[in-house]
Formats: sequence, structure tokens, C-alpha cells
Amino acid sequence: MAPPKGEDSSDRHHYDDVELASLDGSPKARHNALSSAKLQQDHGHLISPPTLLHSKNPPVPSPTKASNTTNTSSNHSSMSASSLQGKAVSACLLYSFCSVSMVLTNKSLASSYSDKTPIDLNILLVVFQALFAVFCVDFSKRMGWVEYPELTVETIKLWVPVNLFFCAMLFTGMASLQHNSVPMVTIFKNITNIMVAAGDLTFFGASVEALVIASFAVTLSGAIAAAWNDISSSWMGLFWMSANCVSSAGYVLYMKYATKHIKLSKFGMVFVNNLLCAVFLFPVSMMKGEVVIFFSTGALHTLDYFGKNCVAGFMGFFLNFAALNCVQTTGPTTYAVVGSLNKIPVALLGYLMFDSEISQQTWFFICVSLCGGFLYSYAKIRQAGHKTAQGSK
Repeated sequence: MAPPKGEDSSDRHHYDDVELASLDGSPKARHNALSSAKLQQDHGHLISPPTLLHSKNPPVPSPTKASNTTNTSSNHSSMSASSLQGKAVSACLLYSFCSVSMVLTNKSLASSYSDKTPIDLNILLVVFQALFAVFCVDFSKRMGWVEYPELTVETIKLWVPVNLFFCAMLFTGMASLQHNSVPMVTIFKNITNIMVAAGDLTFFGASVEALVIASFAVTLSGAIAAAWNDISSSWMGLFWMSANCVSSAGYVLYMKYATKHIKLSKFGMVFVNNLLCAVFLFPVSMMKGEVVIFFSTGALHTLDYFGKNCVAGFMGFFLNFAALNCVQTTGPTTYAVVGSLNKIPVALLGYLMFDSEISQQTWFFICVSLCGGFLYSYAKIRQAGHKTAQGSK
């Protein structure tokens, strides 16, 4: 039976069903079936009345609608991937900016006051900056700008390893600089990045592509080539440098674990991290005699020294937040690579601001490090593109 004039041909199956359902019925039954089908079509219903349940031609979903659903899902996946990439880039840029600013501020302090004291007050400066960061977080909480729960003994126990690794990294780094040349330290710092990547793969199941390994190889070979004329060390130097690699990798990897398992906001993590840092390092600064030297040196009791320490503490507050955010957003490996690449703007800005000399070897290392950094970035962008493609299938 053909559909009435003026009806769309796509509705033909309604009338075919009516014809099949009413072959043996009376004229009145046929009229009722036709009226019911017409009424359902007018109201947009797709389910047939009881007389049409045995239809040979059930309604078929529109292919256009299914295609639109697939496209919508694909668009959502692409938007989500773009959003994640944007967060990762912003996290890396924020960490890099805070790290470089912190280094330059401490360099300004060291160059201005190093001749006023018999020894460097490195540990005490870290304590000052940690206490200032604690003050900033606590003040922000009292003003209602940030919120985090009160500290508990369980939280402190879980966070203590982060500070122990940090203290070990600080001490072994100072000891390695005493027994090794700066180029040798740079070589081992690049080995630390490889250890972090291996730990990320082992403990967190992160994927390490061939291009990522190639970027590590490029950067490490550049560091070795730049330090070729200064490669010399002792067994003691190798010991301290190896200890620094282990403690640095442990610090980054456990920080990743802490950000995933400790129920604290990032501001709460900044608070407990700096508080424990001050608690652990203040006794060390006292044993080294830094506290006595500070109080006995009147040249340090100036507004300039206090102001620069406050600026460094303020930058330390943001650096802690940026570091935690970078580790949580991108992962330990990317965090370690960005930390290594931070040496490039530090060297260039140090040359412009403090007249620091940049040797030919350093220029070579900067160029090779940039190549390794670009290769690593390309590998990560490519990896994200593959994940997006797989998610849209």
C-alpha cells in the first residue's frame, strides 16, 4: 500500500505494516489500524501500536544521527586532550619561571653578601625562605583565600620522606661540588633524569618512548662533550655524586607518590613541606655555625638583606606550589627535564645581569640541551596525539 499524498517516503513502512497487519481483518479494523499509525506519525512516535508489533520492517535509526553522535564524542575527546596539553604547558612554564627567579634571587644575595661572612649561609637562607613560605600560606588561609585541613600526625609521617630526600639532595649536592668540577656535576645531573624516567616507568607505569630516550642521549652526550677537557673525579667525588643522583631521583618520585596519595590541597602540601624543611634544616645550620655568624655580622642586619630574603621566600612559596603542580600534572620525568633545561635561561640571564662568563663549552652545552629539549617536547606532543587518536576511536 502506498503512502498518502503529501507524506514522506521514509514513513512507507508504517503503511506497509498496516497492510500486513490487516490483511485478514475487517474494513473497520483496517480503518482503526490506519488511523492509529497516522496518529503516531503526526505525534513523532516511532513505536508501533499493538497491531503493528509483528512488523517486518522495524524502524531503523538514522545514520546521520549516529554519525553526529560519533563526531560529538570525537570532538569532546579532542577538546579534552587540548585542555590537558594546555595545563601541562602552563604547569611547566610556571615551574620554570619560579625556578629561574629563585636561582637569580639567591645569586643576587650571594654576590652581594658573600664577602661579608667567612662561610656561605646556604642552609640558613633555605630556613629563612621556608619560614617565609609558611607565613605566606598561613596568612592566605587566615584571610580565607585558600583552604586546607589541619595537619595530622599521619599526614606528617607520610610527608617526612619528601623532606628527608630534599635534605639528602641538598647535602650531597654541596659535597659533590666540593669534590667534582661543575661540568662533572652537570653530566651526573643528566644521568639523574634517566634514573627518574626509569623510576617513573617502574613505579607508576609511565610509558617511555624511543624519542624520549633519544632526547636523554642527546643531552647527556652534549654534557659529556662540553666537559671533555674537565672530566676528572675521585672515588669520594663519585660517591657523593652518585648519592646526589639517588636522592634527587627519590625526591622527585616520592613527591609524585605523595601528591597522589596524601589527601591535601597543593597549598596544604606547600605548608607542610616548608614547615618540615625548616624543622629539619635549622639544627643543621646551627651545627655549621651559620646562626652564630648571622647574629654576629652587623652587615647582614639591613633592610636590603631582609628584603631580598623576603623576595626569595615569596618566590620559594610559588616555587613549591609550581613544583607540586608540575609533578602532579605532567609527571616526574617531565619535571626533571624542565629542571635541567632551566639552566639555559639561568646562564643567559646570569650573563646579562651579573656579567657571568659563558665559555665556549657552555654555549655548546646550551645548544645541545635545546636540541634535546625540543626532541623531548616533540616526543610528548606526539604521544599525546596518539592517545587522542586512540580515545576518539
